Parts: sequence; structure tokens; C-alpha cells
Amino acid sequence: MKKLLFIFCFLICANAFSQILSSSIEKKTIALGEVNHIVITINNLNNQKVSAAPENELLPFHFEEVKDSIAQTQDVYYRRIDFAVFDEGKFTIPELEFKVGGKILKTIPYEVDVINTAQKIDPINDIMNNKSVKLEVTDYWELYKFYVLAAIAVICLIIAIVMFIKYGRKSKDSPAVATNQTLKELDSLKKKKYVESGNYRSFYVELIEISRKFITKQYHLPADVLLTDDLIDLMKKNNTISQENERVVEDVFLRGDLVKFAKTFPDQETMEKDLAEIRNFVKRSSKDIEFENLRKDV
Repeated sequence: MKKLLFIFCFLICANAFSQILSSSIEKKTIALGEVNHIVITINNLNNQKVSAAPENELLPFHFEEVKDSIAQTQDVYYRRIDFAVFDEGKFTIPELEFKVGGKILKTIPYEVDVINTAQKIDPINDIMNNKSVKLEVTDYWELYKFYVLAAIAVICLIIAIVMFIKYGRKSKDSPAVATNQTLKELDSLKKKKYVESGNYRSFYVELIEISRKFITKQYHLPADVLLTDDLIDLMKKNNTISQENERVVEDVFLRGDLVKFAKTFPDQETMEKDLAEIRNFVKRSSKDIEFENLRKDV
């Protein structure tokens, strides 16, 4: 009998001086985003320190801790954690460990069922009623200025492209460019003083070469490869070059062939006249091109 009384007293004393951990959860079924809380209490601390996970780090993944409050006195440790879950399903709060002195205390695990209470047919109400706001011209400009500026830039780019194509730099093969280039070459020929020095053969060789190259570019005739007789015959059949210009080309080219083969010896006046005639022919060629273009249009 005494032994039983002794054991009973020992158990009472052990319970009286040992730590007691208790935990509770408010709800085991909550809605998405609904705030729930769990409370952990440890009694009979006897001024011992409690060690656990720091604030906002006690609960596992999926449990979004909203607030973590800890209070401790000499005998009681109190901790309340407000949390929410934002995924549907069943989630478990495992055993949570707390170290009191050299002793480990654990809570019981809890299973929380998270459900979506919203229905597709539920109306969605705005927090505030829509308000009509009157916009000024400056407001519209701030809203759409980038679109307006982009449209203006595109239009300007299109206009620039059209203007460049229509009035841009002239092709190197254009009549005006060919005429100006040939006139420069004739001026260079004159500066060589072949006429003054009586070097008629070099003069006519270069004069005919410049003229052939010009006819090839300006009239698109193969003057650079044809013999003089064949070229004259082609010009008369082609009707691209005016009769006046044909006459100049024929006279100068035939004379040049005679000079080349030493069958004639022109004087200074004839050489100057032939140079002037070719120059005038080059200048008049643009009228031939205009007439030919009109004839094609017709």
C-alpha cells in the first residue's frame, strides 16, 4: 500500500514540474485565401528558454503566414500564427518541434482542407462605380501622340521614297549625264592642242572615239563595234537620230577614216569646224531623245 502511494505521489510531482505542450487550430476546412490560425502553448517552463523556428518560418510551404505572435513568461510560452492558403486541396501541418532546455516537444499534425467557394455564376461587383471622366484635347494627345507621330513618320518616309524615285539623282545613263560627260571630254580634247600643232591623226582618232562612245550611250546603238559604213546605214534605218545630226556624224566619221589611213590631210579650219559640229550634235541629241520618247508613247 505504501508503494502504491509513493508511485502515485511521484507521478503527481513529475506532472506538476514537467512542461505541457498543447496546440489547437481554429478551422480544418477553410476557403481559398481565408485567414485561419493555430495556437501553441507550453506550460510549466520554470524559467526555461524555448527554442523554435523564427517568426514567419514555422509553417511549411503553401501556408502563407500573415502574422506570427510570440509571448513568453517565466512559466508560459504562447505562440499564435495567422495563415492563409491560396491553392485548393488538402495540406498538412506536420509536427512542430519546440526545444525546452534539453527536451524536444512536438505538436500533433493537422490536415487542412482548402476549398474554392467561388462559383462561375457568382456576380463580380466592382468596389466602386465607374465614373465618366471628361477628357481634354491635351489628354487625347498624351494618349495617342506616339501613334500620331509614328503615322506622320511613315507618311514622310513614303513621300521621301517617292520623291527620290521620281526626282532623285539621275541615272548615270541618263541623256543629261551622257551629254555633260561628252562635252567635258571634248573640252579636254581641245586643250591637248592637236589642232594648233597639226596633229590631225591623233585629233580625229580621239574625236571619233568620243563620238562613238556617246552614240552608244545616248542612242543605244552599237557604235563602238560597227564600222563607219555599217553605223551610217544603221542610223538611217533606225530613224532615232535626226537627219541634221546624221549628216554631221557621217561627214566627220568618213573624214576621220580618210585621215586615219592617210588618204587626206585636213587643215586647221576643218578640224575646228568638225570639233564644233560634234559639240553641237551632242547638245542637240537631247531633242532626238525627247522626240523618240514621244514617238514611243504614241
